[in-house]
Amino acid sequence: MRAARFHRYGGPEVLTVEEAPEPHAGPGSIRIRVRAASINPIDWLFRSGALAQAVPLELPAVPGRDAAGVVDEVGPGVEGVEPGEPVFGLGGLADTTAEFAVLTAWAPVPPTWSIEEAAAAGLGSVTALRGLAPLGDLRGRTLLIDGVSGAVGTAAAAAALHAGATVIGTASEANHAALRDAGVVPTTYGPGLPERVRELAPQGVDVALHAAPSDALPALVEIVGDPTRVVTVLDREGAARLGTHQVDAENDSAVLAEAAELGRDGHYRPRVAHVLPLDEIVKAHALAESGSGKVVVTLP
Repeated sequence: MRAARFHRYGGPEVLTVEEAPEPHAGPGSIRIRVRAASINPIDWLFRSGALAQAVPLELPAVPGRDAAGVVDEVGPGVEGVEPGEPVFGLGGLADTTAEFAVLTAWAPVPPTWSIEEAAAAGLGSVTALRGLAPLGDLRGRTLLIDGVSGAVGTAAAAAALHAGATVIGTASEANHAALRDAGVVPTTYGPGLPERVRELAPQGVDVALHAAPSDALPALVEIVGDPTRVVTVLDREGAARLGTHQVDAENDSAVLAEAAELGRDGHYRPRVAHVLPLDEIVKAHALAESGSGKVVVTLP
């Protein structure tokens, strides 16, 4: 099969498109013919070698944590899914940007999403919904999301709004109009966040989610006033120091099914900024790493 791979750690230029061995579905998993795979921050952290000491990969490695496509193998013990069904989901730590990928968590693609949107939903939605869980019932509460226009923030805002929360979110000004249309109260990143939020929510903020690669976690604790009502999906060290919750993504089909239901009901639509073909994987990774929005790679 054709796949993106890197034989050594480094910048986007270490990526190539080449022939690689096909994976096959084992117990509790399915294989899909991949139509689209998204690029997440974890992908370039692995590719760059930033995580090599903590989580060494067997090289050459295929980047990618999530994907969408059509089921073509069903492993032993798997029920409720058949070959030919379109699904989105999560593979291993690095293995989905290829013609075939094995998923261990998946859900049907909602008819309201394109395949590119489905590819963008896997890791972001699982991280978002798990991140909201420690905050409890959101109905009638005000939630602040740092990084509301990213993949995690988009899913978290959709779920929180559907649950009856007021959502305030940090984002670049270019995204503010779209956020207002979605029902989110936008503000900007950076210094002065507590003051800006107080103007937007004089009644106070109940809970907060740190979903951007920023240093805003201390400010979120200051705004909320209680670290146990703040969750980070990124800053493990900050969580330990400040006493906030820290949540990691897990391959969980039940959580993906929740995201799919939000999509079917029109409450959640993953945001995609750039779509590039597999042959442009170097450009795709460079774009994703530049912070210019969600990048999805498509396969024939």
